[in-house]
Amino acid sequence: MRERPRPDPVGPGQESVWDYPRPPAVDPTTEHVVVEVAGEVLADTRRAMRVLETSHPPTYYIPAKDVRFELLEISNRRTVCEFKGVASYASVVVGDRRIPDACWWYADPAPGYEAIAGAVCFYPQRVDRCLVGGEVVRSVEGDFYGGWITSRVAGPFKGGPGTMGW
Repeated sequence: MRERPRPDPVGPGQESVWDYPRPPAVDPTTEHVVVEVAGEVLADTRRAMRVLETSHPPTYYIPAKDVRFELLEISNRRTVCEFKGVASYASVVVGDRRIPDACWWYADPAPGYEAIAGAVCFYPQRVDRCLVGGEVVRSVEGDFYGGWITSRVAGPFKGGPGTMGW
């Protein structure tokens, strides 16, 4: 196992991902969250829930009522999170563009995560743009984690090469 890295300094208005709990916590937010592909808004809400886990940037789960499911195509992919349970996936389809497994959700999450049941989270590295409070989100390195990096979080962040053992 790789040694835990030294947390980056936390600036004004920032929170360190190294202060997030394990197991993860669900934190409701009223920040304006938007997801876009090919000029189409896939999701738009002020009722998102952040899932906060040690070393991970927040993931933003968007209530199903605020997601345009007509632009999603359910896939057969399923994964298991040791904390949240079984995740289902969908591809985004906008015009001729298809982005495989661009989002996921937990239809029946494990106890403690009921607040995110059916809410959708998008991989920022797979869609054109995710915004939180008007700020364009950066994605984590790699393609395993779907964390949303903004200027309000300090790392280093799990996801890139050599970070799986953190």
